[in-house]
Amino acid sequence: MANHSQFGFQDASSPIMEELMQFHDHALMVALAICSLVLYLLTLMITEKLSSSSVEAQEIELVWTILPAAVLIMLALPSLRILYMMDEINEPDLTLKAIGHQWYWTYEYTDLKELTFDSYMIPTSDLPLGHFRLLEVDHRVIVPAESKVRVIVTADDVLHSWAVPSLGVKTDAIPGRLNQTAFLASRPGIYYGQCSEICGANHSFMPIVVESTPLAIFENWFSLLPS
Repeated sequence: MANHSQFGFQDASSPIMEELMQFHDHALMVALAICSLVLYLLTLMITEKLSSSSVEAQEIELVWTILPAAVLIMLALPSLRILYMMDEINEPDLTLKAIGHQWYWTYEYTDLKELTFDSYMIPTSDLPLGHFRLLEVDHRVIVPAESKVRVIVTADDVLHSWAVPSLGVKTDAIPGRLNQTAFLASRPGIYYGQCSEICGANHSFMPIVVESTPLAIFENWFSLLPS
């Protein structure tokens, strides 16, 4: 959950989000090194007398060709690794379908039994004490912790986007098309997200709440549902 005046990411609650945060820090360090080098060269040009007698033109061309290539490789290799990890969905433990509407979400569980429900934001006037305004919903998505969950995302009317930052997932919901993503909640908890596509007047009023529970509690919850 984000806090007021927070500058960084939300605490990572999935292995993918941990990898994304590490890559973010890695990319910032590379950018800091580039900015420091450029600042040093600018200072050198201002304070020192310029001379080309000590450095050959071929040496300069070699440096400004190899150095950017090395920087791109330093960024590309970990980036491609994370993209592969995010795209790989092998034998998920649970499949969930999320359908975006104006302006609420519909969820379908089809693995164990047919379960479909709508998830609306709770109005501020009806919000229980201690719950988050504009983020709490009447029906949460319940998933087992430490289990691979595949989410199939689509939309019924306009473009939406199913996003939960702390789990490292963000997938566009496109009418007539099925997109998929996956996450693994590292620990039990409640994770908040919102539609991340400008889908209309009430775009900011279709939140997403994922509740991760231990497997035994999830199985008990599912067994109590009506057939």
